Amino acid sequence: MDETDSRILEVLKRDARKPYTEVAEEVGTSEGTVRNRVESMVDDGVIRRFTVSTSVGNVRAMIEVEVDVDVETSDVSDRVVDWDGVDFVWEVSGDEDMIVVVDVADTSEVNDLITRMRQQEETVSTRTRLILDERI
Repeated sequence: MDETDSRILEVLKRDARKPYTEVAEEVGTSEGTVRNRVESMVDDGVIRRFTVSTSVGNVRAMIEVEVDVDVETSDVSDRVVDWDGVDFVWEVSGDEDMIVVVDVADTSEVNDLITRMRQQEETVSTRTRLILDERI
């Protein structure tokens, strides 16, 4: 990955739907170059998915999860990421092992996901933080 790839990624992180012609103009290259580089980054696994960030009055939260030491965190992450309302699961270093980022209609749904997470036999503890605002 070089500087051009990095600049393309920065533009797409802000707006993944931006037309390649506009990305090219902002980066200072051609549309074909942007298209080819994005395809290469997808093929190489640099870009794993294109997603939508919403602002529809939903409640967003981070559920920090500690799992047992003898558990493969990735096994839990792979399962939890498929739950309804879960946007991302990050495996992290520190006191917690995972951060589950959720986007749901209301706090009762956040609470349901916290309860579900606590019911997993691998879970040692959870701590939750509501996301109050986000800058992109």
